[in-house]
Amino acid sequence: MSAQTIQAPARRRRGINLEKWGWLFMRGSGVVLIVLIFGHLFVNLMVGEGIHALDFAFIAGKFATPFWQWWDVLMLWLALLHGGNGMRTIINDYVTHEKVRKALVWAVGLAAGLLIVLGTLVVFTFDPCLGVTESSTLWDTCVAAGVVGN
Repeated sequence: MSAQTIQAPARRRRGINLEKWGWLFMRGSGVVLIVLIFGHLFVNLMVGEGIHALDFAFIAGKFATPFWQWWDVLMLWLALLHGGNGMRTIINDYVTHEKVRKALVWAVGLAAGLLIVLGTLVVFTFDPCLGVTESSTLWDTCVAAGVVGN
């Protein structure tokens, strides 16, 4: 009769466990996204005249205040990071070829990064008075702001 040997458990690598932090980020960002999205929908669809008030002037008014700018930017960033991390997880689970996996993860990261930069620029550089004419509904607002007219 021979004795069976039991393998010693593998030693855990030291350092940051990125998969654990990615898992925690998905849970936390999901909860925050639910609050941001439902707050966004409530304000846009339920408050005031509801969906009938949604037009360019409504969006211009929202983007004129830093609170709503940061609300929408935070929602954009979290949604893209959350989605990008989810895609990275799916790629890691199902793509077996190492080079293809790395290329796809890089592509997802670059796409998310580019969309974050472009979306942030749109929110913070939005100018509702650009191209406004005297027949526009925003003319009085832009004249009062001193942007057009004089």
